[in-house]
Amino acid sequence: MAATTAPDYYTTLGVSRSASPAEIKKAYRKVARKYHPDVNPGDKTAEERFKKIQQAYQVLSDPAKRKVYDRYGFYREGFQGDAAGPAQGFHAGTGFEGFDFSDFGAAGEAGGFSDIFADLLGAAGRGARPDTGGPRRGEDLEHYLNVGFLEAARGINTRISLRRKVPCTTCQGKGGRSAAGESLCPGCRGTGRIQQARGPLRFASSCSRCAGTGRIVQGDCRNCGGTGLLDQAESIQVRIPAGAASGARVRVPRKGNCGMRGGPAGDLYLVIHVSPHKFFSRSQDDITCQVPVTLTEAALGAQIEVPTLDGKARLTIPPRTQNGQKFRLAGKGVPLRGGRARGDLIVEIKVVLPAIGDERSKEILRELERLNPCDPRADLALE
Repeated sequence: MAATTAPDYYTTLGVSRSASPAEIKKAYRKVARKYHPDVNPGDKTAEERFKKIQQAYQVLSDPAKRKVYDRYGFYREGFQGDAAGPAQGFHAGTGFEGFDFSDFGAAGEAGGFSDIFADLLGAAGRGARPDTGGPRRGEDLEHYLNVGFLEAARGINTRISLRRKVPCTTCQGKGGRSAAGESLCPGCRGTGRIQQARGPLRFASSCSRCAGTGRIVQGDCRNCGGTGLLDQAESIQVRIPAGAASGARVRVPRKGNCGMRGGPAGDLYLVIHVSPHKFFSRSQDDITCQVPVTLTEAALGAQIEVPTLDGKARLTIPPRTQNGQKFRLAGKGVPLRGGRARGDLIVEIKVVLPAIGDERSKEILRELERLNPCDPRADLALE
């Protein structure tokens, strides 16, 4: 009789013998997704390969079992050699018949095979085990809101009108004609859970007949068509925080669509659009503006008043201030996130020349130029 070659679990998962537990788990997820029976319905070869993948992961994911396997080249139930204590494993020929993965979890881990399968299969897994049971959270909503520049910078409380789904008053959100007609679901006998066999595996899932509630309500509510929800117009008070910029999303908790079967409501997200301002503009958390000054103020220096988000502020401009020169007023810009600090106000000087029409004024300017000769284009000369 020919000797039976022990399976190479490392080759089965496609990892090296020095692979870490994280690498083993990652490799397992990849190959299990590829050969899972739900992804390959009716493919016996894939089903057999999937069983071997499960066996390999059962051993290599357990430190004690892996230690025995690495030492002796195989692992079976009851074998401990001199490298481990009493074995808790399974024989390589043992399948998974009768094994319920719904409550299985490795020691010290929050999840088990059910969680892994949910991650592995994605849409395919969800199709095999639809999430129809129990309370369901409502959908999030988006509402586009136009606000003025100063309102966005300073923050504002305002009211908005929107339409959202709310529980039906006729059936109290249950979707049936009346609550009095409720009875135990015959499919799951009131537990809300059923056992499903899929090949050699068994899974616990929500009962699709009662949507996991364990109870049946006869007939659909005529007011909501059995959904338990109605579309309703509503006016709500919202707060736009100071410093909101265009494109910002402001979350209003529990103001989205109401949940089904007693589930919590979703959230409302306000998508902000800030209208431009005729005087101010914004650059990240700073505000910029242009302030006109006279020729005399720019030449001799002066104290001028400039507008800010908080009212008027005084700015000292030194003598010989040039057109386009910028000055910074610290802490006069947009409030930063959390309101603990603010950006700056950047003031750009714009020198405004007077309208000169009489000869006397022209002569004064010529005299000024003779007394203070200056060639502003000297640096433009070519060498």
